[in-house]
Amino acid sequence: MNPIHQLLTSALSFFPKPFVKPFAMHYIAGEKLDDAVRVVRTLNSKKMMATLDVLGENVSTRGECLMSVRACERVLHAIHEHRLNGNLSLKLTQLGLTIDEEFCASNVRSVLEIARDYGNFVRIDMEDSSTTSATLKLYERLRSDGFENVGIVIQANLRRSEDDMKRLLPLKANVRLCKGAYAEPETLAFTGRDEIRSNYLRLLNVLLSAKCYVGIATHDEVLLQSSLQTLQEKHFEKASYEFQMLHGVKTTLRGHLVESGHRLRVYVPFGEQWHAYSMRRFKENPRLASTVLRALFSQD
Repeated sequence: MNPIHQLLTSALSFFPKPFVKPFAMHYIAGEKLDDAVRVVRTLNSKKMMATLDVLGENVSTRGECLMSVRACERVLHAIHEHRLNGNLSLKLTQLGLTIDEEFCASNVRSVLEIARDYGNFVRIDMEDSSTTSATLKLYERLRSDGFENVGIVIQANLRRSEDDMKRLLPLKANVRLCKGAYAEPETLAFTGRDEIRSNYLRLLNVLLSAKCYVGIATHDEVLLQSSLQTLQEKHFEKASYEFQMLHGVKTTLRGHLVESGHRLRVYVPFGEQWHAYSMRRFKENPRLASTVLRALFSQD
C-alpha cells in the first residue's frame, strides 16, 4: 500500500465510530437484519444473488457464540420467509473455533441443518492464516458427515493455497476464490500484485477444470478480464461458476456482468460489529479512506 494511503487508513481508527459510520455504511447493509433483507430484495430485482453475513469474528465466550448461531439461524429463516435469492456466509471464529473446535462444529451443524431443510447453502468464510488449517479440517469433516450444502473459501495470496485446493478437488468442493483480505507475513503469503494475480488465475483454472463450482470473487479488473477470457476460451458452462462482489463496490461493473448473462452474487454484510470489517475495506480502497478524512475535517 502507498505509505500515505496507509497513514490515512491508520488515522481512521483513531476517530470516534459515529464520525466514520456514515462512510462505513457504503459497505454495510445496515445494523439490522431488516436492512439486509431490504438490500437483498433490491439486488434480486436487478437479477443478482446475495450472500448475507452477520458481522463479527473472534468471539471470546460461548454465550456470544450461541448468540451468533441464533443470528445466523434468523438469517436463514428470513431468506426463506421473504423468498430471497440468497444464502448465508459465516466465520468460524464467530461460532467458537478458537474456544473449542467441537463446540464450533456443533454450532455449524445446527446452522447447516436449518439451511438444508430450506434447500439453502452456507459458505464458511476463510479468516487469517492462523485459522486456515482448522477451517479446512472442519469443512472436510462436515462433508464426510454428509453435508453437501456447505462451501469453503480459498485465498490466492496464501502460498499454501495450491496444496489446500488439491485436498478439495476430490470433494468437488464449492469454492469462493478470492485474493485474501488479511495482512499476512511474506513467509506465508505472496505480497506482489502480479504474483497474487498469477496464483489466482492458476487456481481458478484448476478448480474449473476439476468441475468444482467456483465463486470468482474479485473486483480486480485485470483478473476479471482474464477470468472472462479463460471461461470463453475453454467453453465453461455458465452454470459452473458465478462472479462475486462486495456490497458497495464496482456497482457498474457488476451490472455489466449480469447483462452479459453471468451469474453474480453480492456479499451483503450487516450487524452492529461493522467497524473492523469497514477498516479492512478502507485498507483495500485507500481512496475511500482519504475521502472519509477530507469529509471529517470539512465538517462545520
